Parts: sequence; structure tokens; C-alpha cells
Amino acid sequence: MSAVDTAAIAARARETGRLGIDTEFMGEGRYRPLLCLIQVVTLDEDGESEVRILDPLDGPGFDPQPLAEVLADPDVEIVFHAGRQDVAILRRCWDTTITNIFDTQVAAGFAGLRAQLGYEPLLNEVLGVRLQKSASFTKWDARPLSDEQAAYAREDVLHILQVASRLQERLETMGRLEWATEECRFLESISDDRDVDALFERLPRIGGMDPGVRAVARELVAWREETARESDRPVSSVLQDAALVEIAKRKPKSMERLTQIRGLHEGTLRRRGRAIIEAVERGREQPGIPSDQERGPAPNADDAPLIALGESLVRTRAMEAEVAYELLAARADLQKIVVALRDGNPEPAVRTLEGWRRVVVGEELLALLRGERTLRVGPDRKIVATDV
Repeated sequence: MSAVDTAAIAARARETGRLGIDTEFMGEGRYRPLLCLIQVVTLDEDGESEVRILDPLDGPGFDPQPLAEVLADPDVEIVFHAGRQDVAILRRCWDTTITNIFDTQVAAGFAGLRAQLGYEPLLNEVLGVRLQKSASFTKWDARPLSDEQAAYAREDVLHILQVASRLQERLETMGRLEWATEECRFLESISDDRDVDALFERLPRIGGMDPGVRAVARELVAWREETARESDRPVSSVLQDAALVEIAKRKPKSMERLTQIRGLHEGTLRRRGRAIIEAVERGREQPGIPSDQERGPAPNADDAPLIALGESLVRTRAMEAEVAYELLAARADLQKIVVALRDGNPEPAVRTLEGWRRVVVGEELLALLRGERTLRVGPDRKIVATDV
């Protein structure tokens, strides 16, 4: 698609203040997903959806810059459905920020619908529209696209602005639109950048290793990321985690020693053995990395009933507020709260105690766990909370 086309779409999005967008990508066999297709929708003068299919693989004629600027424009609402991966890929491939996001899957959880609701059932529940999602797992990097793929891609955004409007109307009536908007803001920071230090700390059993082993492992992770990026291959095809940790523990200085380590394929040894030895040597020369892994408190059997009690309150308030339970808390959040109160520590930084969630249930949850509130079963078989 030419620069004139994308500029026209961008201009229309600014005129109407909205742009719906979806992507198709291929992640199999690559370091990071390849952006294969972008579907955008704006409203025409009659308020009807106008869908455009943009092909980034269609040669040098495609210019994303006008749309990249729209994505970063806070005056234009950008509508996604389950947009985490779409946001991450567009930010990277178009070198842009994305602001003023409204995600219809996130919003559905505040509107009395199921959490993590798929696009097809959402359209059916809100608009009474049924889709034929027949091409979702096709090879989007193959050209030319089939008629089936083109139809699928168009349908994926055809109704997204209408369903967003319907959800916003419902949330406005319920007094929940601000909550949903707040929840969507976290998507602005989503990225598929791969941080070497974070990846290193997620290696199996690495937190318990001595500093010298950790230094070698960290160098191996950095080498693996660079090798995978340059060859555009998954990191697991370069070196598996288990083999990497074992190499770091043994610190082989020769190919003979390296070949004695389990989990290394012959092809890996042949193509990359020397580079692995060199990475180990660089790691040996680095200062040791002491473990600063945060260790949680020892499990306490007395915590389980309190976590279950807290969950009962959260589920009750979620039903009353017509908000999906998953939006309010996870079991890990409740466990951190229970442990902090048990040990007399400050409130943990968990989402249940922040923002709108604190208003809905966070403050009451703290009071319950401090013994200042009680739960009982009311005559209608519903849980009732009362002050002590």
C-alpha cells in the first residue's frame, strides 16, 4: 500500500477520533514474530466501517509512518481486541508508541461478561454477529494471500468499532468506563523486547548457583540472544535452557569437555561449539554475580484458610460489581497480602490494593484479614460482610 493510502487512513482516523486495528503475524521458527498483515478500520461519512488491509511484505511501497504517528496521537482512540501482542509487534516494527488504547477484551470483563472473552463470542453476545473464523492458523507470510485469508482478515476488524461503542455505552451506564480505561493503560507499555538480565534470572535453578556459575550463565544467555537474533531463530534452537545451565556449572575449556555435557545436539556442537567455549571463557573473566533473588517466606499451612477466606470476599464483590473475578485478584496476590499481614510487613505492591480495585475490594479485604470484618452466609445464601 502506498504512502498516500496510509496518509488518507491516518487523516480519516484523526477526523473521527478512532481507529480499529488488528494484526496477523508468524512467530514459528523465528526469534521474534514477523508482522505479516495489518487490518485497520475507520468510519466513513455515513458511520459505516471502512476496512483496509495493509501488507508490510508487499515491497518498499508500503509506508507505515502516517499510521505510526496516529497510534502515538493521544487524541485518537486506538481499538484492539486482546491487543497485547499486536501492541508489542507494532511498537517494535513501526518504531512508535501507542496511546489512548481501548481493548474490547479488557472492557468486556468490566461489563459483566466473561474474562478473556474471545472476539467471536464477544461479537455474538454484544452485537448478535457470528463470524466464520476459518483462516486463523494459516501461513500469513505466504504470498499471494488467498481469498479466504483476505475475508478472514477483513472480518477481524469489520465490527470492532461498533462493539467498542456498545461496550463503552454499557460501561458508562454502570459507572465502570473509567475503570476499563485505566486497565487498558497498561497495554501502552507492552513490549516484546528481550532483556538479557531478566531472561538470565528466569533460568531454571539459577538463583541457587554460586556467583561464578551465574556469571558464566549470564554470558551464555547474552551470546544465545545475539546468535538467535542474527539468525532469526528461536533461542531454544540455539541452546536449550537445561544445557545452558549445565555448561555454566561445568565451565568447559575444550570441545572435548563440552561434548561430555548432556543435552547438546551434534549439530549444535558442530556449528556453535567453539562459540560456546568462547562465551564460557568470557563469563569466567567477569566478576561473579551474587544472587539477589527475592526469596518468599517459608510456606505456612495456616495461610491457606485465610487465602480461601479472602478469595470468598473477592468473588462476592466481583459478582456484585459485575466485574470478572480475574480482574480483581489472583491467588498469588492474596497470598502476598496474607503473608505481609501475618509478618507485620508493609502492604505488598499487588494490583488488588491499587486504583479502582482497592475501592471495590482492597480496603475491605485488608479489614477482613485484620479481623475487623467478618463473613457469614445470609438468608439468600449469599455471603454477607459485617463489621466486628
